[in-house]
Amino acid sequence: MKELRNASRVGRLRFLTEENKRDIYLAALAVLGDVGMKVYHDEAKAMLVEAGCTVTPADRVLVPRHLVERARLSVPPVVTVYDRGGEPAMELGGYNTYFGTGSDLMSTYDLETGVHRPSVLEDVKRAARLCDALPHIDFIMSSAHPTDVNPHHAYLLSFQAMMENSTKPLVVTAENAGDLAVMIAVAAELRGGLEALGKKPYFVVYNEPISPLEHPVESVDKLLLCADTGVPSIYSPAPLAGATAPITVAGHTAQGVAESLFGLVIHQLRRPGAPFLFGIGPAVLDLVTAQSSYNAVEYLMTYMCAVEMAKWLDIPNWGYAGTSDSQLLDAQAGLEAAELTLLAMQAGSNLNHDVGYLDFGLTCSLEEIVVVDEFIAMNRRLLRGIEVDRDTLAVEAIAEAGPGGHYMTSEHTYRYMRVAQWRPSLLNRRGREKWLAEGGLDLAAKARQKALDLLAGHQVPGLPAAVAAKAEELIGAFTGTSA
Repeated sequence: MKELRNASRVGRLRFLTEENKRDIYLAALAVLGDVGMKVYHDEAKAMLVEAGCTVTPADRVLVPRHLVERARLSVPPVVTVYDRGGEPAMELGGYNTYFGTGSDLMSTYDLETGVHRPSVLEDVKRAARLCDALPHIDFIMSSAHPTDVNPHHAYLLSFQAMMENSTKPLVVTAENAGDLAVMIAVAAELRGGLEALGKKPYFVVYNEPISPLEHPVESVDKLLLCADTGVPSIYSPAPLAGATAPITVAGHTAQGVAESLFGLVIHQLRRPGAPFLFGIGPAVLDLVTAQSSYNAVEYLMTYMCAVEMAKWLDIPNWGYAGTSDSQLLDAQAGLEAAELTLLAMQAGSNLNHDVGYLDFGLTCSLEEIVVVDEFIAMNRRLLRGIEVDRDTLAVEAIAEAGPGGHYMTSEHTYRYMRVAQWRPSLLNRRGREKWLAEGGLDLAAKARQKALDLLAGHQVPGLPAAVAAKAEELIGAFTGTSA
């Protein structure tokens, strides 16, 4: 694990005052307690009523404040996620930041040809293997949504492809509790039982309600299944400012907080202490173009508010990084992906997905994943801060060099030369002549070449034979492809 929960807050930023955070929370409580939510899951609705919620004549569930407070007290402030081999990989909570790809991109830029085409299952495999090789991509999502398989089997087959092509922990999406149950059964086989999986979760489940203020059967089914099995669950609404949420940042945040907290209440009523991640996907509807933007400045502001609310609530959060609304890996893509990623790091957002998204979250770029991996590496070094002690202050070395001297042959320089400077693998640190001699490649071309090299040379250890066979059996039974 790369950071401790109480890591230094050097370089952190804030958007909200204490009073702002309290006011947003009170607004969310008013939405929960006075406006109410539609719940289409009968069992969950009955559980809420039994716990003290009321149902209005318009069939809205009203949640009293004490149930929200009780859920806040029972939910774990830290969630540890383990890799395929059972080693701790991510400690979600506090200001720790981790990064991974996103899911369900219908199109992909072909790495060899550059052609924009529909995504296929092979793209899920390649993205997972590439991310397995990249040291600063911490978890795997599918990236592509395969269009060459039965759509009702796409999530499960993508899960299998990710598991086979990376040892890193996963974040999974599922159509419903049916295919999610198969994923959990396979992961339990990997761990040696369901109880062992609960103690060492291999994946986190992405789940969301429907904004505004609706909680469908499928979402709640998955939420309850996660609570029952101890598999960490995200419950992150995607309210669209100006369409399915208020257009103001404060209103957008308040609605999203209320929707995520409603899921928390259900989840903790089902099983107090089960691991849960708070989040908001705060997209913005551009009222001029009617386009939903992943990188509008208001998106960034609402996202930062959501992260701060998670810290205030002391709940691990779901976040975003490495995306662009540009259709190409160009200067706009670099600017937007860098800004979003650095903001996530400075805010201490915990589990940040969507690295490699282009075209408003519709297209995957493996080259962009490679670029963002380097950007994360650079800024992990930046935000780690500096060590200040007698040796690093270098007074003796300064005295040895003296006026007009130099440090090229200093023992102090030799001692620190391998650790004092961060080294890029993509960014250009060469003069023009050397750059031209090496082909004069721009960043996108260098990223493409690095991705191809990694895919050609990186080998992922295979699954244990018994686990692979059980996965084939369980997934085959669900998809109807068993031998």
